[in-house]
Amino acid sequence: MMDILYMIVTGVIFLVIGILVGRALKGKANREKELEIEEKGRTIIREAEIAAENIKKDRILEAKEKFLKLKSEFEEEVSRKKQLLITNENKLKQKDQHLSKEFEKLKTGRAEVDELKEQLNSQIEVINLKKAEIEKFNQQKISMLEKISNLTADEAREKLMESLQDEARTKASSTIKDILEEAKLTATKDAKKIVLETIQRTATEHAIENCVSIFNIESDDIKGKIIGREGRNIRALEAATGVEIIVDDTPEAIIISGFDPVRREIARLSLHRLVQDGRIHPARIEEIVAKTTKNIEEEIVEIGERTVIDLGIHGLHPELIKMVGRMRFRSSYGQNLLQHSREVANLCATMASELGLNPKQAKRAGLLHDIGKVWHEEPEKPHAILGMELAQKYKEHPVVCNAIGAHHDEIEMTSLISPIVQACDAISGARPGARREVMESYIKRLKELEALAISFDGVHKCYAIQAGRELRVMVDADNVSDERAGQLSFEISQKIEKDMQYPGQIKVTVIREMRSVSYAK
Repeated sequence: MMDILYMIVTGVIFLVIGILVGRALKGKANREKELEIEEKGRTIIREAEIAAENIKKDRILEAKEKFLKLKSEFEEEVSRKKQLLITNENKLKQKDQHLSKEFEKLKTGRAEVDELKEQLNSQIEVINLKKAEIEKFNQQKISMLEKISNLTADEAREKLMESLQDEARTKASSTIKDILEEAKLTATKDAKKIVLETIQRTATEHAIENCVSIFNIESDDIKGKIIGREGRNIRALEAATGVEIIVDDTPEAIIISGFDPVRREIARLSLHRLVQDGRIHPARIEEIVAKTTKNIEEEIVEIGERTVIDLGIHGLHPELIKMVGRMRFRSSYGQNLLQHSREVANLCATMASELGLNPKQAKRAGLLHDIGKVWHEEPEKPHAILGMELAQKYKEHPVVCNAIGAHHDEIEMTSLISPIVQACDAISGARPGARREVMESYIKRLKELEALAISFDGVHKCYAIQAGRELRVMVDADNVSDERAGQLSFEISQKIEKDMQYPGQIKVTVIREMRSVSYAK
C-alpha cells in the first residue's frame, strides 16, 4: 500500500516537474522566436532604408538631369530671343535712320511750301486790291446808269426779267417744236452712233479657226519613233485620239489634222509628252492620251473660271462655267466660240450702259447666248432654245434666259436686253473675215458622218479623218466577229450613200481589235 502511494506521489511530482520543464522550454523557444522575428524586422527595415536611399539618389539624379535640360532649353530660348531682339533693334535703327532722312526732306519741303505760301499771300493781297477797285468802278457805273434811265437797279432788273421771260417762253415753244422734229429725224442716226461707238470701244482681232495643227520637233529623227515599227505607233495614236497624223517631208514638223479642236489639242499635247519622255509604244500612247484627256477637262474648267473672272461675272453655276470653258475648243462658222461670246458680252455691257440698262445682266446674257452649241448631247433643238433651257435649269435670271432664247427670234422678246444681245451677236459675226460659212457646213457634215456610223450596233468609237474622205470605225471585239466587221463596213457605206451628200468618195475602215489582259500577282 505504501509502495502504491509512493509511486503515485512520485508520478505526480514528476508530472509537475515535466509540466514546469515544458513550460520553461516553451518560453525559451518563444523568446528565441521573438528574437528571430525582431532580427528579421531589423533586417527588413535596413533593406528598406537602403532601397529608399537608392530611390532617393535616383530621383535626385533625374531631377538634376531634367533641371540641366530645362536650363539648356531656357538658355537657348533666351539666346534666340536675344538674337531676335538684336535683329529687331537693328531694323528699328534702320527705320529710324530712314524716318530721319524723310523728316529732313519734309522739313526742306515745308520750307519751300512756306515760301510759296508767302508768295501766294502777296498775290492774294494784290488781287484783293484789284477786286476792290473793280467793285468801286462798278458802283460808279451803276449810279451813272440810274441817273440816265431815271430807274433804280432793282426796278431795271425786274423790267429786264419780265421782258426776258416773255422772250424765253416764245423761243422755248419754237425750240421745243424744232427739237421734236430733229429728234424724229436723228433717232436712227443716234442709234447708229451708239452702235458704232460700242463697236469701236470693243474692237478685237479675229483669227479664223482651221482644221490643222502643226507639231514642231527638234529633229527629223523623232519622226521614225513616232511612226514606229510597221506604223504601229502612229496607228495607235490615231486610234486613241481620232485625228490624222501626217508625217511627210516637211522639215521639223508633223501635221495633226481633224475637225474637232479638242481632239487636235489632246493629240498635240500627247505627242509633246511622248517626245519628251522618249518611250513611244502603243501601251504608253494609250496611257498618255488618257492622262492628257483628263488634263484637258481640268483646263476647260480653269478657262471657264478665268473667263468669268475677267468679265466680272459672279454666281455662275459650275456646269455653266464648264460649258464656257468648252467654248474655247469650239468654233461657230470658223470663228472661235469663246472669243465670239466674250466680245458679245463686252458689246452688250457697253450698249446697255449707253442706254441706261443693267450692264451686268447684259454681259451675262452675251456670254451665255451660244451656250447651247457646246452641250455634249446635241439634241434636235435650235441652240438658242437649248441654251435657254440650260440657263433655266441652272437658275439664271428670266431676263438672261429670254435673251438667250430670243437672239435668233425662236421666241418672243420680253425685255430690252434681248434685242441688245441679238444686235451684238450680229455685230460680232458680221465683220469681214469673222466667219466662214463653208467651215461650219463642213464640220456639220463630218459630225453627221460620225453620228451615222456610231448608230450601228457594236460600234465603240468612230472618227472622220482626211477631211472626211475616210471614216475609221472601232468595234467591240466581243460583240462583232470578223465576218460581221466586213458586213458592217458594207452596211455603213451603203447608208452613207443613201442618207448623205458628199463630194468624191468616202473610205469606210472597220477596225476590230481583240485584247486579252491578265495580271501576275
